Amino acid sequence: QVQLEESGGGLVQAGGSLRLTCTASGLRISSYNMAWFRQAPGKERELVARIVWASNSLDYADSVLGRFIISRDNAKNAVYLQMTSLKPEDTAVYYCNAKYLSFDRWGQGTQVTVSS
Repeated sequence: QVQLEESGGGLVQAGGSLRLTCTASGLRISSYNMAWFRQAPGKERELVARIVWASNSLDYADSVLGRFIISRDNAKNAVYLQMTSLKPEDTAVYYCNAKYLSFDRWGQGTQVTVSS
């Protein structure tokens, strides 16, 4: 059974840091495009950062460029999102996503709340 499990969310003050972890089971993350999305209340889910499986190229939303870093550890089958200089507008539920062709799987999400 394929599962993505996020962890590492929490409450942090503006300017602080958090590291989110997505642990995969039932699939090898090295064979998928792995991404972090987020959804704030009343807003659509948006892409935060992505690693393309074939090229290892990285994509970031403009709003997090220079503050967030996505990485993966194939040996641990995990994807990370290091978030620094957090802002109140980063408050959202953060979701891990694995995608390739028609395969598209989501984790349950982890809440990140940034206080001002």
